[in-house]
Amino acid sequence: MKKIIYISVILVLGILINYDAYSIPAFARQYSLSCKTCHAPAPKLKPYGEEFAANGFQLKDIEAPRYFQETGDDKLSLMRSLPVAIRLDVGASYNTYNNKSGDFSSPYIIKLLSGGAISKDISYYFYFFFSERGEIAGIEDAYIMFNDLFDIDLDLYLGQFQICDPLFKRELRLTFEDYEIYRTKIGLNNANLTYDRGALVTLGLETGTDIMLEIVNGNGIHAADDNKVFDNDKNKNIFVRASQEITDFLRVGAFGYFGRQDLNNELNKSTAKFNLFGPDFTIKYKDIAELNCQYVLRNDEDVLLDEQSAPSKKLETQGGFAELIITPRGDETGPYGVLLYNTISSDIKELDKSTFTIHLGHAIKRNLRFYLEGTYNDLKKDDDYFRINLGLMSGF
Repeated sequence: MKKIIYISVILVLGILINYDAYSIPAFARQYSLSCKTCHAPAPKLKPYGEEFAANGFQLKDIEAPRYFQETGDDKLSLMRSLPVAIRLDVGASYNTYNNKSGDFSSPYIIKLLSGGAISKDISYYFYFFFSERGEIAGIEDAYIMFNDLFDIDLDLYLGQFQICDPLFKRELRLTFEDYEIYRTKIGLNNANLTYDRGALVTLGLETGTDIMLEIVNGNGIHAADDNKVFDNDKNKNIFVRASQEITDFLRVGAFGYFGRQDLNNELNKSTAKFNLFGPDFTIKYKDIAELNCQYVLRNDEDVLLDEQSAPSKKLETQGGFAELIITPRGDETGPYGVLLYNTISSDIKELDKSTFTIHLGHAIKRNLRFYLEGTYNDLKKDDDYFRINLGLMSGF
């Protein structure tokens, strides 16, 4: 099976190369635009790129030339060509937690992406990880989007996506280091702020207010069981979010995520109850600097911590991150830098951590950048460590 998938990668790359425009991503190819129209630097989105994605991967002010195939059937919407792109990340690292060793992590990511308008105001998007950390990871983001329902700024997404997407998108960060609080799980409860299956509704108001509602299974994106059912209990989790543009340089928001999860271990059964709340904000200075901050407070009850434990009562976990992005040349290619601070403090002491990351990069092309990143991880124990990453990110 792995051989078949790797052969498929080679075939796709061959098709893109023969297309004679393989050096730019699918949407830039489709609209004959530079990558800097939406990204600065890739994969970070500019406001125009965010608007493009929210509009179902269509530009309101530009028509894609010959987008649909003329078939003589007005009831058939068929794209003239399938929009496809590849992301390839390679690198090397040195760390002090594994006997002070170096490591070639190449390739770290090979990702196939596709998305576009199926018909007017109905779009799709997905990507497939041919390789992530040396394994075939499969499909993560995958959804159908209905844009501008009832002729207002009301959108509906159906499929699988990251619960934190209305907050800060993990897939678009510039650093190798992650937003750790989004990934945090408590015991056997699979609920966190990363991938899940469900529905997302977004509403944009003329006041600059965005309101989002998610209803999800709550157990991640694991495979279906023998009865073709993805959810492992009858419960559904709810995520709500509001964000307000205060000025051109300040946005504030807040979210709440709550639900239940039926759990089992060798000794006990339990219905874990949890809730997550928190504010966030973004401060921007022109196209040169951007500060993103997130705080999360999580409460869990009756959660099973492992295969042997009894239900735990009222566990609290809190944390967040602050991210400063500096792009001295705005959306032009060139040097950039990121400072990222992560912190987690929990009643489960094994989860406690605090990391500080310095990321320096240089975009030599719109879709090609090198970076050097150092992360100090203070685990609030005696086994803190330091990691250095040297990497290259490309999209074509």
